[in-house]
Amino acid sequence: MASLKELKGRIVSVKSTQKITKAKKMVAAAKLRKAQAAAEAARPYAERLEGVVASLASKVGASDSAPKLLAGTGKSDTHLLVVLNSDRGLAGAFNSNIVKAARDKALELQSQGKKVLFYLVGRKGRPVIARLFPGQIIEQYETTGIRDIGFEQASEISAKLMELYEAGAFDVAHLFYSKFRSALLQIATGQQMIPVPPPAEAPVSSGAAVEYEPGEEEILADLLPRNVTIQIFKGLLENAASEQGASMTAMDNATRNAGELINKLTIVYNRTRQAAITTELIEIIAGAEAL
Repeated sequence: MASLKELKGRIVSVKSTQKITKAKKMVAAAKLRKAQAAAEAARPYAERLEGVVASLASKVGASDSAPKLLAGTGKSDTHLLVVLNSDRGLAGAFNSNIVKAARDKALELQSQGKKVLFYLVGRKGRPVIARLFPGQIIEQYETTGIRDIGFEQASEISAKLMELYEAGAFDVAHLFYSKFRSALLQIATGQQMIPVPPPAEAPVSSGAAVEYEPGEEEILADLLPRNVTIQIFKGLLENAASEQGASMTAMDNATRNAGELINKLTIVYNRTRQAAITTELIEIIAGAEAL
């Protein structure tokens, strides 16, 4: 049985930890409001741009003059998985869920005989992916020291992806991030970015004759790279909100667990102290009787 001194020291230690987790919960809650507002503000534009690109893509099709980002390389042998993670922990299963979604996709592609490569953003998922898929990480984007990751970083990531794509490093690119729903719910999501996937449903024709100036292909040549950047930007914003939501929930759980542990330790401490007092009294009485 632990001594009174050990129990008291542990109670003090857990109380100190509880103060830290409570403070981290409050910080995450404050950051969540800003991150959630940014993620929600970006969704309409990103979704509308995807719709415009899909509509134009359905008209251009896979013609010889179609942009490479739309028509693809003509094969799908090499797949690049762009995995967005954070640099910090203490966010529950936030990072591990994204890595798991990417891992499952990688294993599925490899079972089909495809070559899988990784482009990692953030460092938390790096050790797991490096262990599971050694030698398959071709690029790592460092976010350490960046306070608020945003459009500038999305543009840099997108530019590097365009460079790799033009160099023939991969045929298909997929983006993995955590879609924010609430502080309690974040959904690990994967989507194809390059080439632009065909629309899930055929666009409804209004029957009106539409002419584009310049033509559809020229418009797509400009919109397609921008769409890749915007989708990465949206993923980064969704990740930022998801991370703060997951962190707030994890710290709230940790604070409550610490409170329960303190209560249990206090009960054990009081019982041990009472037992020690009782033993001491018995010894005093026994000594008195001996005299």
